[in-house]
Amino acid sequence: MPIQPVFLWTDVLIYVLLAAAVGFGLYASRHEHLRTPWRQVARRPMAMAAAVVLAAYVGTGLLDSIHFRERLPDQTQYSAEVQSVLDRLLHPLRARVETTYSAPFAATAYAKETVEHPDGRRTREYPRLRYGGAHLVDAAGATRDIALRVVTASATALLAWAALTAMFVLAWREKGQAFPLAVRRLARGDSPVPWRTVLVTVGVLILLVANAGHLSLYYHVLGTDQVGQDVLLKSLKSVRTGLVIGTLTTLVMLPFAVLFGLMAGYFRGWVDDVIQYTYTTLSSIPGVLLIAAAILSLQVYMANHPESFDNVVARADTRLLFLCVILGVTSWTSLCRLLRGEALKLREADYVQAAQALGASHGWVLARHLFPNVMHVVLITVVLDFSGLVLAEAVLSYVGVGVDPSMDSWGNMINSARLEMAREPMVWWSLAAAFLFMFALVLAANMFADAVRDAFDPRLRK
Repeated sequence: MPIQPVFLWTDVLIYVLLAAAVGFGLYASRHEHLRTPWRQVARRPMAMAAAVVLAAYVGTGLLDSIHFRERLPDQTQYSAEVQSVLDRLLHPLRARVETTYSAPFAATAYAKETVEHPDGRRTREYPRLRYGGAHLVDAAGATRDIALRVVTASATALLAWAALTAMFVLAWREKGQAFPLAVRRLARGDSPVPWRTVLVTVGVLILLVANAGHLSLYYHVLGTDQVGQDVLLKSLKSVRTGLVIGTLTTLVMLPFAVLFGLMAGYFRGWVDDVIQYTYTTLSSIPGVLLIAAAILSLQVYMANHPESFDNVVARADTRLLFLCVILGVTSWTSLCRLLRGEALKLREADYVQAAQALGASHGWVLARHLFPNVMHVVLITVVLDFSGLVLAEAVLSYVGVGVDPSMDSWGNMINSARLEMAREPMVWWSLAAAFLFMFALVLAANMFADAVRDAFDPRLRK
């Protein structure tokens, strides 16, 4: 085989999570009580726009979760380097490494260097980059060249979007309906699902991707870092890290929070006392110190057992998975406290009292009456925690207990930017790129969560 598949622990868990999401979607499609809330979500324009953005992030993360090794030219063994499908797609960015910092869209270095001329003279000037703007005869013509390339890429993106929209209209229009009439219906937003908003959001994404992809072949769109690596590449590679921390940590947290929270509120008595004592004690321990102790213990184990890890990627992936587990174990207490309060209120509801009077078991009452009625609390808390976990990774990387330094993450980018912002001239684009990507992900997640909360909350359901 020309390639050898590589399955990291986080890759396997991501595939399991994807399969579970697909399975839940198929299950929900066959039950009207689950289809109805999701149908309400699909009718919210802002929710659908956020869903398109989230789908772009998830797609990027999935492409970066398919790892493999390439066969070496001698055809006898495979390379030690582990790559992903996203690495292959972004190979031009990976191969175009400069000497050090360069600003976005720059054709020259960011700081002056001593340049020796053929006649022996030495001058202090901004040298030309090896790849950024290398096709230009004169660096002064970069602005005009960028403008022309933006027009070209935008025109191509608009044509692609128009073709995609035309294919959608042909499939979406009613039987026997004329194409121009269907276009006018779509433009007016005359449909239960806001397809107009979806297509506009898709068009904006296509426009951004087309411009970034075309310009990155000739310039460093978001500049380069200290070792000359493209910041756009690092930002895209960090998407997977953010999604893994947000989703896998939530999977670890949910069983503890939901089970203990509902049990404490429903059974009360000594069960409530034990659970309250447990999460109160855990909340009293500083989370950062507990995470630091766990990560440092893992580092000691890795140092004493290097044979357990085939390569640097596997080592970094193990640390990422362990960080998700520790974050999940230490972050379930707040949701547990919320669910306990909801369960104390719901256990006095008439339908719960009726179920108990009819002889329903405690497990049946918890599963069929309490859990569905706290699902809206779980959903909105999970998404808000997702946003907090993505941001917490930056704080943990700052104190040295975050993801492995060899792994691309927004936290590592921000951690390195704290020194870059203090230098002269200031290097601001690494921080700006990490902030931009994190802001778009967190904003889209919160907007989608609001729509899901409104649809699943029985008190808000119409």
